Amino acid sequence: MSHAIRVFDTTLRDGEQSPGCSMNLKEKLTLARQLERLGVDVIEAGFPIASQGDFEAVRQVSREIRGPIICGLARTPALDIERAAEAIEPAAQGRIHTFIATSDIHLEHKLRMTREQVIDEIGRAVSQARGFTEDVEFSAEDATRSDPEFLVQAFSVALEAGATTLNVPDTVGYTTPGEYAELIRYLIGEIPGSDKAIFSVHCHNDLGLAVANSLAAVGAGARQVECTVNGIGERAGNASLEEVVMAVKTRPDVYGGMDLGIRAEEIYSSSRLLSSVTGVQVQPNKAIVGDNAFAHEAGIHQDGVLKAAITYEIMTPDSIGRASNELVLGKHSGRHAFRDRLDELGLHTEGEEFERAFKRFKDLADAKKVIYNEDIEAIVADSAMATEDRFELIELTITSGNATAPKASVTLEVDGKAKSTVASGVGPVDAIFKAIADLTETASELIRYQVHAVTAGLDAQGEVTVTIEEEGRRVIGNGVHEDVMVASGKAYVNAINKLEWHRQRHELDEPRGI
Repeated sequence: MSHAIRVFDTTLRDGEQSPGCSMNLKEKLTLARQLERLGVDVIEAGFPIASQGDFEAVRQVSREIRGPIICGLARTPALDIERAAEAIEPAAQGRIHTFIATSDIHLEHKLRMTREQVIDEIGRAVSQARGFTEDVEFSAEDATRSDPEFLVQAFSVALEAGATTLNVPDTVGYTTPGEYAELIRYLIGEIPGSDKAIFSVHCHNDLGLAVANSLAAVGAGARQVECTVNGIGERAGNASLEEVVMAVKTRPDVYGGMDLGIRAEEIYSSSRLLSSVTGVQVQPNKAIVGDNAFAHEAGIHQDGVLKAAITYEIMTPDSIGRASNELVLGKHSGRHAFRDRLDELGLHTEGEEFERAFKRFKDLADAKKVIYNEDIEAIVADSAMATEDRFELIELTITSGNATAPKASVTLEVDGKAKSTVASGVGPVDAIFKAIADLTETASELIRYQVHAVTAGLDAQGEVTVTIEEEGRRVIGNGVHEDVMVASGKAYVNAINKLEWHRQRHELDEPRGI
């Protein structure tokens, strides 16, 4: 058995199912390019049958990303398989990932099918998928609450029909490391010809055990781990890619010889990019990529680290691409210095995106004395997300104070034409949002408004995230600017553009996977 562990990244599919984290095509492509730099083996780019938007995303990622395998998810119905096959058709390496539930709970309450019907469905679907590609993955949804003997039967049929990867999902985050490892060993031992397939694991974090379960399964013989950047995903999320990777790399005594193809120095920039795209910040004490992951406040810890970092640090910031040099550029810095700093930070931008980022940097340098790494990361992410949106914030002016009613004058570009209005509100942000809502004619409801400083200091940029909802779909918008009111307007417009993109493609909000 090979000692290489495949990293199957499902940030663009399962990760996108985090409430409000749905992405448009531009955002998915930007993340897919970063995942390719990170070195993941498989990118699950979406669920093509779910919506036109998902189909377009999988097809475009298949066209542009040539290194990793590009995977499309499908249920077992024939139309699902056909749609996934069409979406991955341009890929240099394409995979169809089909699934059906196998637990009696799901069979009775969701599928309303017998075990015999499920077995027939597995054989037919995998066989159909194999007609389109040699790379077919089969998942038994809710495997950890399924009868193990029935799982052997289901996986045996899938293997015989042509599946090359057999995935054992802990769909509801129910299992524990010991019993999960035992299940993986049992399946490998009982399925005839199991050596012809790669066993995969897909763990959810409902009990906080997704990474522990994934690593236990690796120890038991699984050779593909399905995970997401920052651990995002439905409910409590998925196994965190960065935690799985750094556990294996940091403990070669435990996972000796189990190589991963991941370029660990791209981990931090991947995490920051995802946060910028979704507007969801990583908690400070998040393992590996949190702001406090390499911080030491206790005196005894500080003393030890100063004498020898190994006393309290089992990995270094550099090992995940996190620069230890915090203080960087100013208004006299030129293009060369700016590009050098981007390279140090693992940020990749060229052409128009670089020029937009450099202009934004120079504008910010006129407003701030010192620009930090976090400022540059925010600038580049904001520039990379510039796209052909329907709405664009052109100008914003507010009047507010304890002796005057808050009022906002807003100009947007709507379908290529400038439109302006003035609105009053109970506060400046309320006035801004009312003016934007009027110009965009949105019927969405504001669910959450959050603001935080990108760096320390009174001149720090403000980063604003807004969550809005319309007809059951939630999206998160993100905006960064040295003026918090401008950042607020940008975030609200960004969220409305996301809703517009999904509306145009008739997105469906329905169960979307394992």
